[in-house]
Amino acid sequence: MIDIDELRKLFLFERLNDEQLTKLASSGRVETYPADTDIVRQGDPAECFVVLIEGEIQMVNETVSAGIVAMPRASQPGVYGGATSAYLGERAPQTYQHTLRATAPSRVFMLPAKKFGYIVTEWFPMAMHLLDGLLSGGRMQREIIDRRQRLTALGTITAGLTHELNNPAAAAVRAVSELRSLIRTSRLQLAGLAEAGIPPEKLRTLIEAQEACTGNLGKLPQRTPLEISDAEDELGDALDEIGVGDAWDLAPALVNAGFSTKDLEKIRGKVGDEHTPAALRWLAEAIEISQMLSEVTEATERITSLIGSAKQYSQMDRAPFQQVDVHDLLDSTIAIFRGKIPPGISVVTDYDRTLPLIPCYAGELNQVWTNLMHNALDAMGEEGTLTIRTAHDEDEAIVEIGDTGPGVPDAIKDRIFEPFFTTKTVGQGTGLGLDISYRIVAGRHGGEIKVRSVPGATWFEVRLPLREPAAVPEPAV
Repeated sequence: MIDIDELRKLFLFERLNDEQLTKLASSGRVETYPADTDIVRQGDPAECFVVLIEGEIQMVNETVSAGIVAMPRASQPGVYGGATSAYLGERAPQTYQHTLRATAPSRVFMLPAKKFGYIVTEWFPMAMHLLDGLLSGGRMQREIIDRRQRLTALGTITAGLTHELNNPAAAAVRAVSELRSLIRTSRLQLAGLAEAGIPPEKLRTLIEAQEACTGNLGKLPQRTPLEISDAEDELGDALDEIGVGDAWDLAPALVNAGFSTKDLEKIRGKVGDEHTPAALRWLAEAIEISQMLSEVTEATERITSLIGSAKQYSQMDRAPFQQVDVHDLLDSTIAIFRGKIPPGISVVTDYDRTLPLIPCYAGELNQVWTNLMHNALDAMGEEGTLTIRTAHDEDEAIVEIGDTGPGVPDAIKDRIFEPFFTTKTVGQGTGLGLDISYRIVAGRHGGEIKVRSVPGATWFEVRLPLREPAAVPEPAV
């Protein structure tokens, strides 16, 4: 049995009277633990409330969302752990919510959980009710806000992705609509050539010319707008001279495919003057059809690329823990944000491509990049530069995300990673983004995240180990 004078020296019990201290001493026991020994273990039945008498202890918590999180070591007599919520009775967790480890030879006072619950309820009834409300209300508030934060982030990402998908989808629909009209007109023109009696060998020559022109699309040397205009004027005049109707409408499509007055003379020589006007109209239509097909191809490839970015971002059909190229994760997050970035904000990437693959929970790291980029964009408003760069420092990968916003005041730099702390106005932020990012980087991956900031240059630096941990915590469900 511990002496009541020794109990009185502990800050937790210093205001108790002799009768209370005697009751407390008779209800518990003193245990001694060598260094690196677990006093209580997370997940075991919550049977004791533990108070440090002398030595050093550390609280270790393993969570689904943040992995293994070790709190700072404590050596102050009176610090406590174990069944700290036993006063809630049946509403208290029935197992230890953390591991309490002796990091140096230690003596502790062990108070049975039921005795501790009874003492708090009987001696401090008002405090018990206040603690009950604070604990229950805080847990409920955290769950609600955390859920809303995830839904808000999902809505933001969905809106951005929808906006990005809309542009290529609309371009493909528009091109397909024009294609229907062009193909119909091309068929009629080809039928007109056949009715006009064009010989099969001349028709083959015309098709070969069409293949050569469409093959040139997108491969011609770059020309200035003035050079293109001069070429269209020259070809338009030549077409007009030989009696081609709508010469000025045909010239742009033909010039875009590299068709010149020399090609015109070749066509005249091979198909004959009587078939040249109809042949050129068909040729211009065929070139426009190829251009429309290229637009459809480009639009659908853009949609495929965006879907690929979304899959990379969400890490669908991939193992949660994997070796990945962090640049792929960053690029997929930028792609998701592309529709939400104002025109006045430029995005600059400076990647160290020698950076090896990193072992990580890729989907969770994407959540970190999302939070950091979202905060950077919010800080800059309508104008600025978002910079993402990577580097390699021995056995660590470094990812830095910077913005040119007003910066983080020195007075709050130490608080920005606290849960619920936010500088945004009411309704604009929950204060969980950086807290979640910290837990993912530090707890889940054993890395480090920190900030340095002056007006016009704020940088969040994330360091991630390049070596896979010996035991990887189970991923989030």
